[in-house]
Amino acid sequence: MESKQIDHLFRHHSGKMVSVLTRIFGLAHLEIIEDAVQDTFLKATLTWRNKQPKNPEAWLTQAAKNRVLDIFRKLKASQKLLPELKNGIDTITVNNLFLDNEIEDAQLRMIFTACHPKLEAKDRIAFALKTISGFSSKEISSALLTKEETVKKRLSRARKAILKANLKFAIPQGKELVTRLENVLEILYLIFNEGFHSNKKEILVRKELCGEAMRLCKFLLKNKHTRPPESYALFALMCFHAARLDSKTTNNEVFDLKHQNRSLWYFPLIQLGNAMMTKAVTEEVFSCYHYEAAIAAEHLKAKTFEETNWNKILYWYEHLYKLQPMPSHILTMAVISLQQKNYIKANTYFKQINADDFEQRSYLFYSAKADYYLQTKKVKEAINYINLALENVNNSLEKDFLEKKKVQVLKMLN
Repeated sequence: MESKQIDHLFRHHSGKMVSVLTRIFGLAHLEIIEDAVQDTFLKATLTWRNKQPKNPEAWLTQAAKNRVLDIFRKLKASQKLLPELKNGIDTITVNNLFLDNEIEDAQLRMIFTACHPKLEAKDRIAFALKTISGFSSKEISSALLTKEETVKKRLSRARKAILKANLKFAIPQGKELVTRLENVLEILYLIFNEGFHSNKKEILVRKELCGEAMRLCKFLLKNKHTRPPESYALFALMCFHAARLDSKTTNNEVFDLKHQNRSLWYFPLIQLGNAMMTKAVTEEVFSCYHYEAAIAAEHLKAKTFEETNWNKILYWYEHLYKLQPMPSHILTMAVISLQQKNYIKANTYFKQINADDFEQRSYLFYSAKADYYLQTKKVKEAINYINLALENVNNSLEKDFLEKKKVQVLKMLN
């Protein structure tokens, strides 16, 4: 069996195995469980070179379970901490935990553990990607633009926080569920966003992060207690954005919304997003995910960029800003005002923000200001802002996009 297939299996099944084994052995033994799952895949790499088992996932699960027990025995762990796996009623109980619905339940428990408020905000995404999604420390550092050592520290800090707080491996109930679910939705949103607007130097779109966020969001929608309207709205938003992924980059060239090939937009995902939005609007209270999804849907409705209903999009952004007063929303409203050729209004928005508000994405502010000066016939100022954008952009595809934009503007001076 090829190593790529093993990597694929690890990514898709390690989260299941870690979650179920944690349910059996407890959060206190999480690090040992993760090591056991890792060892199991290393063993599979060697064992499957000549012949692959009929049911790879079942083989991996049983091997990981056995490996955990071996490690516990070597550490002379108290037998009272271990379930009896050899025979009798306990065997049936443990085997039942590997049924599909129980695996999903275990993974949902792990999602709530990863997003627990006792964990520091920066640690939650790293811990979720590692424990639930099977990302390596190296992959997480690449995804989050941080050093691998920093990721390892975050993972270690998260595990220590779990032990210190003696967290329960459970889905919260009652009022606590509402608050905790907000944390979960925020983390899934951030994971998807990192995939959709990747800061990674060579890759603009990271489909695996988008796909993972959507997979985890589906778990919420399968459980009647974790699917309020905002869960449906977030999944709808993901569907709408994911439908455009293939049109964002073609042949290593990035295309903005105006120049994307709309025939590449994936219609089944748009349909699914529409169906999710229908379920999301059963109540009259709307979340930020509702408004963002409504904005994304409005873009998808337009057959051409010129037919975009900018008035409707600005209307939704104004509502979004009331809920979530962020500099990025003000910048977007400035850009929308440019599309409407309302330069006075655009300038009013620009005066409310500055480049420092956007940190690593300051190039977005500079690029938008360049467009403002370009449209108001101030070409020299436009070039200055394009240069500032180029100085601050990390992604090579977006850098190429800005370089081409600069060439076009320079032609206007000649």
